[in-house]
Amino acid sequence: MATTIDQTQTHTEQWHALAQQLRVDSVRSTAAAGSGHPTSSLSGADLMAVLIGKYITYDWDHPENPANDHLIFSKGHASPLLYAMYKAVAIPDEEMLTFRKFDSRLQGHPTPEIPYVDVATGSLGQGLPIAVGVALAGKYLDKLPFKVWVLLGDSEMAEGSVWEACGTASYYKLDNMIGILDMNRLGQRGPTMLEHHGEIYAARAEAFGWHTIQIDGHNLEEIDRAYQEALDTKDKPTMIIAKTLKGRGVSFLEDQLDQHGKPVQADKGDAAIQELGGESNIVVQTKKPEPMSPFPKGSNTSVTLPTYDLGAKAATRVAYGDALKALGAREDVVALDGEVSNSTYAEKFAKEYPERFFEMFIAEQQLVAAAVGMSVRQRVAFASSFAAFFSRAYDFIRMAAVSRANIRISGSHAGVSIGEDGPSQMALEDLAMMRAVFGSTVLYPSDANQTAKLVALMADLDGISYIRTTRANTPVIYGADEEFHVGGSRVVRESENDQVTVVAAGITLHEANKAAEELAGEGINVRLIDLYSVKPVDSETLSAAAEATGGKVVVVEDHYPEGGLGSAVLSGLIKGEGYELMPLKLRHLAVRHMPGSGKPEELLHAAGIDADCIANAVRELAAQ
Repeated sequence: MATTIDQTQTHTEQWHALAQQLRVDSVRSTAAAGSGHPTSSLSGADLMAVLIGKYITYDWDHPENPANDHLIFSKGHASPLLYAMYKAVAIPDEEMLTFRKFDSRLQGHPTPEIPYVDVATGSLGQGLPIAVGVALAGKYLDKLPFKVWVLLGDSEMAEGSVWEACGTASYYKLDNMIGILDMNRLGQRGPTMLEHHGEIYAARAEAFGWHTIQIDGHNLEEIDRAYQEALDTKDKPTMIIAKTLKGRGVSFLEDQLDQHGKPVQADKGDAAIQELGGESNIVVQTKKPEPMSPFPKGSNTSVTLPTYDLGAKAATRVAYGDALKALGAREDVVALDGEVSNSTYAEKFAKEYPERFFEMFIAEQQLVAAAVGMSVRQRVAFASSFAAFFSRAYDFIRMAAVSRANIRISGSHAGVSIGEDGPSQMALEDLAMMRAVFGSTVLYPSDANQTAKLVALMADLDGISYIRTTRANTPVIYGADEEFHVGGSRVVRESENDQVTVVAAGITLHEANKAAEELAGEGINVRLIDLYSVKPVDSETLSAAAEATGGKVVVVEDHYPEGGLGSAVLSGLIKGEGYELMPLKLRHLAVRHMPGSGKPEELLHAAGIDADCIANAVRELAAQ
């Protein structure tokens, strides 16, 4: 029979019983799975028992209620503890015991397959930065009193992303955000860097501007007082540093080395459960917030996109900024930038809608994480920086896909065409990086009108979308009334007797257009394709062009040869119909050496991707 705990009537005896149930259920679920992290769950059980027993505000029947608190398990390997909590409030015991089984919602690390989970965790150092985005939305956009609770492990405190989050949360005075550090001393292979030196964690957090509270993480009354103090603290986030013992409550596991990630052996399982007090079925009735409707997804607001005159010159990065500003007419659109908004041109949005612009400074992991947190709150988040610097945040992008987050990323200053700044600033891997992300959309516009249309499309795309913009001013070749779509391409030049297909995008499209003009004077006709949608790719147009030109194809890109435009073209041809009728004669022009500084035209030529090099490759193929 179930025992019910009401948050308004709880006391330490009830919390202790609940904590022991959380421990028992963590042992049971990992034993049933034959894998998992019970000892990491046992250390945090008292902390979570008091949290759900008294403090968290959540309507488990309506997880979509925007007034609900948020609980993020940054130490995602402690998922048995999280699922044991869910058993106490929302799910049946039978489902809890499906932990880690095929087709179960209760995966090895939490994912939003469960409606109470906001984001996927398990890649350590992610939870606190994402919580910053959720808390920013709550305090500055939604203006709702919900709290964001984050359970952290002490091993992940070595991650730089945690301290990026600490700095950002302090800067924005996120007093709606509470970090709970489960300082259990032991990591995967042995002791953590600081073990039980909570005073050092406290000094570091305080240096970043946090309020800190050091407690015994197994003393229920101290936990209770710490949570209340955190809620009473204004204008700064709180870090509760709780000294705990890994494997707490089971004598042969407690504070023992070499127990990480190991379920209790079958012959010891009953003994562990009995030592913890045996199985129970305590049900917690949490406080529910007032019912509210979620922030509406999508918008019916009319947006007037910028337009550019044919033949004029404009950088696609500038068009990105103009289009983002236009999209600001939609109240759901927010913009974030990594302190380069005067180069990405996100500053145009910032000046028009300062209340919906969030500066993340030079902290690209936090930049992406905050966008993910905004996505949790149903905001249409655009994050911009130099394309090269998103490689620093790639794990956050990868995990955002696992979270099924909807975020939009703009990477500017791509390729050798940026010129004198040199290779540290030149993104030459970004297309490969972003194409590899599950379910991603990768766009690479060639002119300003096309850029504006694609940015507008991104606002309503699901998943991770990426747009690569160019530093240089390039000719406007498309009319303002032309339409583009994800998965499309544009045939820029064609005739009935085309001899070679050239596929390009961005800066190389303009180089290819110059080459095609020169070649036409020599009687060599080129079919030129603007592959602005790199993923998904337009297989049909590529296959038709390859067939029409006898399989003679030149692909040219301002990117390393691996994983970029060339790979996209080959994958499109393989998937396309009809291409197998003839062999492929392919020339792939890409950046194949480490570039240096120089003028853009010098660097394009040195890389073998300028108009002269394209023309030579076409001549070679046409002669065969």
